[in-house]
Amino acid sequence: MLKILSKTLTLGLLLGAAAARAEVPADYKMVLLTENFPPFNMAVDDKNFARDDSIDGISTDIVREMFKRAGIQYSLSLRFPWDRLYKLTLDKPDYGLFSTAYTPDRVPLFKWVGPIARTNWVLLAPAGSKITVKDIKEAGAKYKIGAYKNDAVSEGLEKQGIPVINALRDQENVKKLTAGEIDLWATTDPVGRYIAKQEGVSGLQTVLRFNEDQLYLALNKDTPDEVVQRLQKALDSMRADGFIEQATNNYL
Repeated sequence: MLKILSKTLTLGLLLGAAAARAEVPADYKMVLLTENFPPFNMAVDDKNFARDDSIDGISTDIVREMFKRAGIQYSLSLRFPWDRLYKLTLDKPDYGLFSTAYTPDRVPLFKWVGPIARTNWVLLAPAGSKITVKDIKEAGAKYKIGAYKNDAVSEGLEKQGIPVINALRDQENVKKLTAGEIDLWATTDPVGRYIAKQEGVSGLQTVLRFNEDQLYLALNKDTPDEVVQRLQKALDSMRADGFIEQATNNYL
């Protein structure tokens, strides 16, 4: 009797495992979206459209390895603008978006895998600027602040009632800053410094550091839980064996 019960229990466990795996068909494939957000994700040729191997960056390398270890197929494209990618991921099953800042307002909108990386929010001023501020409220009251539309920094400032002048591309803020159209650029570090360097601008001054962001892979809420779990397990193993640290050091 015990042997029969044991066999029945084993069969039940195997069937249960098979049923759980059946949530994700063998041909399951995700559609991954990203944007130019160097050094985390970027087109090799700096254009605003790229696919698969024409995309690199810290987060891109991490996401590729994560999907490889998890055994999940995907397609990857880099597009513009972020606002459109964000809405596509909200609306379409099996879509994912990175590098997405993990914020309280966004938590219930997606399923999450991460963190992939961390950044700081900063206010940057032109080289030689005499601007000093004690906090973000003072900056918003005294100066014109430029930001990137629908980026977490922009959303965070607007939520606090701080007026921002939004651009569709963060690169535009470098030009606005040097031309005097804005006084301060609200962006993330090291992203802002990297973008400025690509635009031929150096020496920008950090006026204020006022937040830390964690960057994640955001998945449409209909993504099977097994996919989320397999990806998170893969990412945790990459952190443990040093892959994430090495990927980061390759670009900074």
